[in-house]
Amino acid sequence: MYLRQGTFSHLPELTDAEIGAQVRYALLNNWPVSIEYTDDPHPRNVYWEMWGLPLFDLDEPDGVLAEIEACRAAFPRYYIRVTAYDASYGRQTTALSFLVNQPADEPGFRLARSDSQDRRQVYSLHPYATDAPSGERYEPEARR
Repeated sequence: MYLRQGTFSHLPELTDAEIGAQVRYALLNNWPVSIEYTDDPHPRNVYWEMWGLPLFDLDEPDGVLAEIEACRAAFPRYYIRVTAYDASYGRQTTALSFLVNQPADEPGFRLARSDSQDRRQVYSLHPYATDAPSGERYEPEARR
């Protein structure tokens, strides 16, 4: 399974040079960049942990790339994303968001179906990763 989330979700994984180009684009548009990580990538989980503070007042992507590498070193089996925020008047929203790190093995999701009133069927997603406690969700099977 390969998680598809963010702006470039249907492209192959971005190289560090391509990540740097996207960060440069965000900085040229005066969008502050932040780095976030999680081990629960459910589509409705919008509250990821922040890696440090948002990176304001940068002109070059080198500082952001260094922080991405530090986050990858600290959390190699987590999902890590870069988010650029457009704070311009009238917008004030996420302008760009994409994954820069994923675990080597993604267990995927289970589609759970349940019956509701009037014979309706309700579907929900259950990530297999959440069967393990937080921080141990993407450990190799031998280590669990």
